[in-house]
Amino acid sequence: MKTEIRMAPAKINLGLDIVGVREDGYHLLETVFQTISISDCVTVSLTEVPGITLQCTDPTVPCDPRNIAWEAAQWFCEAAGLSCGIQITLEKHIPTQAGMGGGSTDGAAVLTALQKLTRQPLSQERLFRIAAKLGADVPFFLCGGTAYASGVGEVLEPLPPFSAKHLVLAKGTQGVSTAEAYAKIDALEHPTHPPVQALRLALLQQKPLLEIAPLCGNQFETVIALDEITQIRAIMQEYGALCSVMTGSGAAVFGLFSTKADAEKACAALKKQTAFAQCCETVSR
Repeated sequence: MKTEIRMAPAKINLGLDIVGVREDGYHLLETVFQTISISDCVTVSLTEVPGITLQCTDPTVPCDPRNIAWEAAQWFCEAAGLSCGIQITLEKHIPTQAGMGGGSTDGAAVLTALQKLTRQPLSQERLFRIAAKLGADVPFFLCGGTAYASGVGEVLEPLPPFSAKHLVLAKGTQGVSTAEAYAKIDALEHPTHPPVQALRLALLQQKPLLEIAPLCGNQFETVIALDEITQIRAIMQEYGALCSVMTGSGAAVFGLFSTKADAEKACAALKKQTAFAQCCETVSR
């Protein structure tokens, strides 16, 4: 049985702005994606028995066609004309309903694992088309690193690697409905927009962390009012965070710190108050 193991990194949105809505209802965005060192472990095997099987260490994660990893395998099989079976195991470390792309990165990992296992039957263009069908941020996870995205997330511009060694991620017990979050954005009459283009330019110019941090922001923070998010941001700021920003449509928050000591102190305090808190760092492509 051929097997391929992939580490599937989580992402944060250093900046995220909703700039419009297409006729088909999909929202247009401008965002800066960044992969980080928190990751799932995805194992993909080819079997002689046809069909797709999926196992996951998190009992709350569906192990059927509702899972993006399953859907990725199904789309790949159809595109490549595979008749063998596929067995997928997800070892989850990325929290769910966090805005960290846990499902999307697993789906991308399945696609790249199957490409290697089957000796790359699909072109990169075809692979990216499948990824875009799976979700707005799945194409980004095929490459990772630092990237500016527009459209519905599928138009990607690689940026110079952003290095942040002292990063803290935290999430409470509450989740955020993505559909509800977008509906609240749509209802805003005079939305406040974070400076995503200024952030993009600063990253292109490889400005230092002290100049990057103040430009990080997320429009969803203007419409999502969870006490846990407010508490997490306050704790991060108390321990010297250069910025504390919600990622995606929530509900995880990341903080950028100048020193390892400050990050570790903030993480220790957050572990006493939240369901998930972890120190990490950015990772490149």
